[in-house]
Amino acid sequence: MSDRARGRDIVLLLGIGLLLFGAGLGLRDPWPADEPLHVLIARDMLATGNWLVPMAGGDFFQDKPPLLFWMQAFFIWLTGSQRVGFLLPSLLAGLGTLLLVYDLGRRLWSRQAGLAAALVLLFTLQFTLQARRAQLDALLVFFTTLSLYCLLRQLLLGGSWRWAIGAGVAAGLGVLTKVVGFFSYMVLAPWLLAVWRGWPGVRWQKPAAMWLASGAAGLAVVAAWLLPLALRARGDPALAAYLHELLVTHTVGRYMEPWHHFKPAWYYLQVIATLWLPLALLLPWLVPRWAAALRARDARVLLLLGFVLLYVAFFTLTRGKRDIYILSALPMLALAAGPWLPGLLARRGVRWALLSLVLLAAAACLGAAAWFQWVSPEQGARLLADSGVAGFAPLVVLGTCALALAVALRARRAHFALAGTLAVGWLVAGWWVFPQMDGDRSARDFIRRLESMADPRQELGLLAYHEHFLLHLTRPTTNFGHRRFREGNAEAFDAAAWLSQQADRQLLVNEAMLEPCFAAAARVREVGESSRGRWYLVQGAPAAQCVAKGDARRAIRYAPPPTGGDWGRSEDLSSQPGDFPGMLDGFLSPDDMLYRNVPGL
Repeated sequence: MSDRARGRDIVLLLGIGLLLFGAGLGLRDPWPADEPLHVLIARDMLATGNWLVPMAGGDFFQDKPPLLFWMQAFFIWLTGSQRVGFLLPSLLAGLGTLLLVYDLGRRLWSRQAGLAAALVLLFTLQFTLQARRAQLDALLVFFTTLSLYCLLRQLLLGGSWRWAIGAGVAAGLGVLTKVVGFFSYMVLAPWLLAVWRGWPGVRWQKPAAMWLASGAAGLAVVAAWLLPLALRARGDPALAAYLHELLVTHTVGRYMEPWHHFKPAWYYLQVIATLWLPLALLLPWLVPRWAAALRARDARVLLLLGFVLLYVAFFTLTRGKRDIYILSALPMLALAAGPWLPGLLARRGVRWALLSLVLLAAAACLGAAAWFQWVSPEQGARLLADSGVAGFAPLVVLGTCALALAVALRARRAHFALAGTLAVGWLVAGWWVFPQMDGDRSARDFIRRLESMADPRQELGLLAYHEHFLLHLTRPTTNFGHRRFREGNAEAFDAAAWLSQQADRQLLVNEAMLEPCFAAAARVREVGESSRGRWYLVQGAPAAQCVAKGDARRAIRYAPPPTGGDWGRSEDLSSQPGDFPGMLDGFLSPDDMLYRNVPGL
C-alpha cells in the first residue's frame, strides 16, 4: 500500500471525525450527566493550583482519578474558552481511537479492512456521542485501545518488548482516567488459550519476566500521582479517608455492592442492539464469518472477540450498570468486523437492512413532527417547552434528508445513505438543536431565576446541589458536601443547623427534601424546575428536631473564580497563556483557595 493511499485514508477519517465530533463546538455549556462535575473540578484546579486532589464545590471528589480534569483544565487555559476547552479531550480521544483502529486493521489484515473498521466505528451511535461529550469514557476508550494496539503489536505482529512497555504506560494513563483502564490486559486470556492450543501466528513470549516490566510501567504512571497523595495522607486523616473511598469504596465496593444504576442481567444486550447501531445490525451476517474464522484457528479474531466477551461479561456480573461501561469493547468489535465489511456491503440482504434503517429514521422523524404538530399539539407544546427547542423543524429537516438519501441512493448504496443520515443528524443536533436546549439543560436559565430571587444581602446555601449550579452562580455560596445521598438525611440536618444559626441566610432545597426539615419555614418560594426536580428558596427557622441532629461545621464556603469561565480573556485572571497556574507554586496555595472548612486542606 502506498503512503499516498494511507494518507488519503487518514485525511478522510480525520475530516469526517472533525465534522461530526466538532459540530456545535463552543455553542453549549456542560450538561448532565457528569459534564458539569468534571468541568467544575477542572475550573477549580486552574483557579487554585491544586492539581493533586480533585475537589467538587470545595469537597473531595472521591469517585475518579484526575487525568481528564487535568486535560480539561489545560485545554480551557490553552483556548481561553471553557465552552471549547472542556470538550477537546473527548474529541481528540475519538480521533485518536479511529486512527489506532485503522492502523491496527491495516497491519492485521489490509488497508480496506482497517478503513472499514474505522468508518463503522466512526458512525456507531455511542462512539460518536461520547466523542462529543465531556465524560470520562471517550478518554478511557482511547487509552484502552492504545494499550490493546501495543499488546496486539507484541502478541500477533512480532513486535519487540517496547510494545509491551508501551501497553503498560497506556494502561497506566487509562487507570488515571478510570480505574478499569488496565482491563486491556484481558486480551492475554484468549492469547494464552491460543498458545496452549497451538494456534498458528502466536507463540510464547520470552523472556516472560518482561511482562513484569510491562506491569511496572503502568504502575509507575499511576504512582506519579498516587504516591505523593499517599505520602500526604500519612499525616492527614481526611486525605487517608479520601484515598480509601477512591481505591476501595468506589472500585471494589461499587462493583460488589453498587448503590445505584441497577439493571437486569440482559441490559447490555439492549445497549448493543440500540446504541451500537449500525454495527449491531450487521451481527447476523458477521457471527457466522467469525465462527468460520475461529474454526480455522484465526488467532486475530480470537483475541479481538475474546477481549470483547470478557469485557462485557465483567460488567454484566455486577448489578450496577451504565451503558457507557462497556464502550471500551466497541473498537475491538469494529476491528473484528473490518475484514468482512466490504464483502457484506455487496450482499442484497445487508443493503436492504441498512436502507430499512434509513427509512425507519425518516418515518420516525416525519411522523413525530406531524403527530406533535397536528394530532397532539398540546403534547407537542409541552415537549418544546420542556426541551427549549423552538419548533419541530429539525425533525422535518432530518426526516426529509433521510428520505431523499434513501430515494437517491437506493439499496445499492444504502451504506452511503445511512452514513449521510447519521451525519445530517449530528450536524442538525450540534449546530441547531443543542444550542437551543442549552439554557435549560445547563441550568443557566434556572440559576438566573435563582439569583434574581435570592436576597443579595443574605448568605445563600445549597442543599444537595447539582454541579452545574456552581458553574453558573456568580456569588459565593455554602454547600454541605458533594453527593452525600448515601448518608440518608444527614446533609439536610446539617443544612438545617446552618440555616438556624443566623436570620440572614437562605437555602435552595429540592422538593424531595423539603420534608421533614424545611416545609414549615416562614418563607418557601418556588424557584423553578431543573435537573428533573422542582426547587424552592427557603428562609426562616427549620424544624427544631432537624437542627438538633445537624452539624453546622459541615458547611463549606465556595466562591466562583472571578473569570466566569472566560479563561485567558479577563484582566482579573491570575494566570494567562504562558503562565500555567500552579506549575511553580506547589500543589495547593491556601491563600488562593475557593473554599474553606474542608478537612485536610
